[in-house]
Order: sequence, then C-alpha cells, then structure tokens
Amino acid sequence: QVQLVESGGGLVQPGGSLRLSCTASGRIFSIYGMGWYHQAPGKQRELVATITSDGRTNYVDSVKGRFTISRDNAKNTVYLQMNSLKPEDTAVYYCYADLGYYSGSISLRRDYWGQGTQVTVSS
Repeated sequence: QVQLVESGGGLVQPGGSLRLSCTASGRIFSIYGMGWYHQAPGKQRELVATITSDGRTNYVDSVKGRFTISRDNAKNTVYLQMNSLKPEDTAVYYCYADLGYYSGSISLRRDYWGQGTQVTVSS
C-alpha cells in the first residue's frame, strides 16, 4: 500500500516561515512529478508548486520568490519552504506524487495524495 504522509503545518504570524514535508512509502519503484496544492475555505484546490524527477520547478505567480519546492529522491520526500507568509496563504496544503508502484507482481502508475496539513497565517 502506498502512502503519502505530510508534516510541518501550523500557525505562524505574517512574515514568518514554515517548511512542509511529504514522504511517500510503499512498494514504489519510481516517483515522477511531485508537488503541492492548497485549498482555502470555500475555494477549489489550487496548484502551488511542482517539481519533476530531474528538479525542474514550477510555481503559481502568487508564491514566486517566497516559496521553494525541493525533493530528496533517496528519501522519496518533497519539501515546500514557505517564507514571507501572508494571511492569504492560509489553507490546507496537500502534497501529491505521480509514482510507479507494485501491486502484487503488477507495476502500476497513478497519482497519490497526502492527507493535508493546515497552514494558518495570522497575528
């Protein structure tokens, strides 16, 4: 069974920083793209940042220059360093991974999602 487990959310004041982590576990043989989305109350889930297996990154305009996505392929982990946080960054943050895994003797590929971690930016 494949799982993505997130950590690092919490309450922070405007201008502060948080670092989110997300680790994939299970019978994984390859992880392709990884990334982070967020969902604010009453809004749809939106892309925040993505990273390919060879390290190419993409960010939504609202976080460029403030957030940095990175990954450690040896640990099957993706990170999101969030600096200069703003109240409008408040949301539940979800990680995802496009990965290949074994189910029995069969190799499969699909997206998996983490359970979400709350980030609240407030004074």
